[in-house]
Amino acid sequence: MSYPPERIRNFALVGHQSAGKTSLAEAMLACAGVIKRMGKVEDGNTVSDYHATEKERQISVHASLLHCVWKDIKYNIIDTPGYLDFISEGLGALRVGDFATIVVDAVNGPQIGTDQVWEYATQFKLPKLIVVNGIDKENADYDKVLAELKDHFGAKIFPMTLPIDSGPGCRRILDVMRSEEVDYATDGSGKFTETPAEGPWKDRVRELHAELIEHVAEATDELLEEYFEQGDLTEDQLRSGVHAAIQSETFIPVFATSATTDVGVARLMDLISKYGSSPVDRKEVDAIDEDGHPGTIALGDSSPACYIWKTISEPHVGELSFCRMYAGSIKPNDELYNPFHGTNEKIGQIFTLQGHEREPITEIGPGDIGVMAKLKDTHTGNTLTSHDRKITLPAVQYPHPNIHGTLIALHQGDEDKLSAGLGTLHEEDPTFLFGYNTETHELVVSGQGELHLEVLKSRLARRFNAEVDIIEPRIPFRETIQIPSESKYRHKKQSGGAGQFGEVWMRIRPGARDTGIDFQQSLVGTNVDRVFVPSVEKGVKTACIEGIYAGYHVTDVQIDFYDGKMHPVDSKDIAFQIAGKEAFREAFKNARPCMLEPILNIEVKVPEPYLGDVMSDLSSRRGHIHGIEGETKYRTIKGEVPQMEMYRYATTLRSLTGGVGIHSESFSHYEVLPSHLESRVQKREELAGAH
Repeated sequence: MSYPPERIRNFALVGHQSAGKTSLAEAMLACAGVIKRMGKVEDGNTVSDYHATEKERQISVHASLLHCVWKDIKYNIIDTPGYLDFISEGLGALRVGDFATIVVDAVNGPQIGTDQVWEYATQFKLPKLIVVNGIDKENADYDKVLAELKDHFGAKIFPMTLPIDSGPGCRRILDVMRSEEVDYATDGSGKFTETPAEGPWKDRVRELHAELIEHVAEATDELLEEYFEQGDLTEDQLRSGVHAAIQSETFIPVFATSATTDVGVARLMDLISKYGSSPVDRKEVDAIDEDGHPGTIALGDSSPACYIWKTISEPHVGELSFCRMYAGSIKPNDELYNPFHGTNEKIGQIFTLQGHEREPITEIGPGDIGVMAKLKDTHTGNTLTSHDRKITLPAVQYPHPNIHGTLIALHQGDEDKLSAGLGTLHEEDPTFLFGYNTETHELVVSGQGELHLEVLKSRLARRFNAEVDIIEPRIPFRETIQIPSESKYRHKKQSGGAGQFGEVWMRIRPGARDTGIDFQQSLVGTNVDRVFVPSVEKGVKTACIEGIYAGYHVTDVQIDFYDGKMHPVDSKDIAFQIAGKEAFREAFKNARPCMLEPILNIEVKVPEPYLGDVMSDLSSRRGHIHGIEGETKYRTIKGEVPQMEMYRYATTLRSLTGGVGIHSESFSHYEVLPSHLESRVQKREELAGAH
């Protein structure tokens, strides 16, 4: 069945790991009658965690698309992983959602993952609602969590429901909008009875109701004027203003739930159906035309335009492309245009997904989310549009990797399987990168954390039958010089046949940092024919690539080929290549050579109590701290650390911070490696070469 945009709710379930997102998705499906019995993450039988890796590790690794109908409204629910190693899944889901449902654990409250998804939702300009899940857990403290949320995100945090008997056996909640107590059955059926709030809860709900009216009044000028004139709003005015207030975030609604017992979930779904964002709330979205100029796409446009937010490769099906329609609709056999590649795509089968279950459909309408099979040249982040309007929707900007490793195939002959597997995994997860490092001659893989790379390693083995190991990568050190030097080198070969002769006089001196190799010639007279200058330069560049002092690329050297000698018969290209290379090597060795090491910019985000331990650890890694930012309970340390000190840092950081610290890193520049470390590095390289 096709739903008009105003009756569609697209939203991502996001939050810190183990907050209960998958359980909440399961409870929503149960509430809506899609499933008869809720599965459990630990039993490996939930609708959304269906991949082998997810069942094995009992965590979400992929974003799963689910759908249900509630009060005649279609919900497209995207259940996302909480581990920041798999943040690409959450980013894709937020990119196509109309609001973010942020799930927070009722015991632990907002954590670093909560902060991250909040920031991303804000970047995407999405309204938010918060679900405090697990109110039936031992040590659950809703009031404490609510206070932390307000402290964290401001006074606009507002509870729409509260648990009356928080802790084990909790089954009653207070509904602020309706001024009711709701008593749920304990059998997980979702059935409940409603009674007017009584006793102290009556006073509490009256106070909160008045506060809600103030929040809603701020949403529009008309309601604010009405509120100032009357000192109050009618129930009709209140309800008519809730949607606008959520859109403008004059308040952020908070709900109390126990997903595993289906307590409070129906009330959450009621609010989403009545007041939640629909595609109509973003009738126009930003786009870029084929000339690079900014433009917009309107929901009511007849020409189709959709964004591909996720790609997966399923056995026996091939590649599936998850799309969100921002205008128009698509049907099988339609032909669309991909402006990123400049190619045409003929649409084959289209589906709606319920976890791994596919249901063929005849159309994906405006504002809706669906899946297309076997597109030939369209990938995550691409736009598909009509030929008459070649526009591109902005793609997600994914975070830089923070962990790197060298990939080694465990069995000979797996190169083709490995190549196909790595390409597929990158298409599915753009935060996973791989490439051949020409400096270190290694296949380097990069990701968002150790768990990320471990999961990718197991997926290569399971899906592509390519067993690999991931080891510490070689550091791409460089070589340079510290003082000027010069040399004269003659290459002469006369052992039968044509002879070889070339003599090169060369001066070298240190160049500015990060300037590379600057080769110049200042020849005068006729001692050397200018035709041999490129030969000398080629010889020098060969030496620079091979390395002279420690086997690394040479950089930041200014070279002047100023004179030499030649022979009218025996001088030729190869002779001057060899003479140039050896002249440079000789001069380099006499110019106090040294090693340069790569330095990384880093940002480390940690809770305040761990600040001292983390800074001390960074100092022990020869790090330089530039500053500390942030006033909340999470602080961000900014600084620089040598790359050779950062292997597996993500694991150390999590160990230091009880699993909640995160970091990002990017290349900054090269610096001279302290002399006392040079021998250690060279010895390590010798050992690596021996193996």
